Amino acid sequence: MTTTALPIHDYALLDDAECDLRIQAAKAKLGKRCIVLGHHYQRDEVFKHADIFGDSLKLSREAAQSEAEYIVFCGVHFMAEVADILSRPEQIAILPDLAAGCSMADMANKVKVQQCWDELAKIIDVENTVTPVTYINSAADLKAFCGQHDGIVCTSSNAEKILNWSFSKREKVLFFPDQHLGRNTGYRMGIPLEQMVTWDFNKPQGGLTEQQIRDAKIILWKGYCSVHQAFQPEQIDAFLAKHPETIVVSHPEACFEVCEKSDYIGSTEMILKIVREGEANTRWLVATELNLVNRLNQECQAQGKSVHFMAPTLSMCSTMFRTDPQHLAWVLENLAAGHVVNQVSVAPEQAALAKKSLDNMLLAS
Repeated sequence: MTTTALPIHDYALLDDAECDLRIQAAKAKLGKRCIVLGHHYQRDEVFKHADIFGDSLKLSREAAQSEAEYIVFCGVHFMAEVADILSRPEQIAILPDLAAGCSMADMANKVKVQQCWDELAKIIDVENTVTPVTYINSAADLKAFCGQHDGIVCTSSNAEKILNWSFSKREKVLFFPDQHLGRNTGYRMGIPLEQMVTWDFNKPQGGLTEQQIRDAKIILWKGYCSVHQAFQPEQIDAFLAKHPETIVVSHPEACFEVCEKSDYIGSTEMILKIVREGEANTRWLVATELNLVNRLNQECQAQGKSVHFMAPTLSMCSTMFRTDPQHLAWVLENLAAGHVVNQVSVAPEQAALAKKSLDNMLLAS
């Protein structure tokens, strides 16, 4: 066992093949003490080393139920935070590269959300009128904000159930950070577009009039996923002109116009299920992250299915891509040598409030 942690710069020039061998050796040494989680959007070079795969909430819940001491999350920062919040006290959550963030999550921070809440309070009885709902793709302090104000967390797969729960508590919802998930879900619940207003956090009073705020059913944060912004309705039109038999599937983080032209709308897990269970020899156009689409296409070729990526240009999660074999090897070899590096730990008071909003979600869904 080394006396000091192994430095990351020693791994920077290792090729992927060498990293593969060292990752496998470190995992073998650690055994059941360590579990490696692989998010669907993770690059293949890292994804293949994961013990379990899935979306962020599924992975965190399964890791918490495992006997592992170390949870190595190949994803982004908010995912490791959720793993830490939901895990047992003796478990340690680790992110291979602490710079792996989420641009959408960064669009809503505690200061701006609190400012929004305070501005709303000048116009409406915010505490008794508005339920704050944060997408799981958000920082722990925003989940804690929701816990503090009797709010809730949602995922892309349970958003409708969560909005129904929220409206059973109060008449309005403040939904952040992704406007598209909120709008697409609300519209399919029968809420008119004019009753879903967008709060521009860079403008006084969100750029809205007092009447717009009073009339709104859902106040949507002006945030978005840069990956899903790449998909446009014109891309669907052009593809269908060439292949009219195509089935179109989109993630609800895509814009309203794309979702309106889609045959199915669903989370990453739902997209996988829909395509996998679809009839053989069918063609699919999918609006979500590139790594997932490419893996799904390769998997379904044996059934004669063609799975196409919607955008004509490259669209992958650049922050997720920061987790590479070099960082994974560094983290695992340090653990094998008795050193914890890149631990992600949420402060106890904040974690308790965040867990309250997560528990609300688990009960509501």
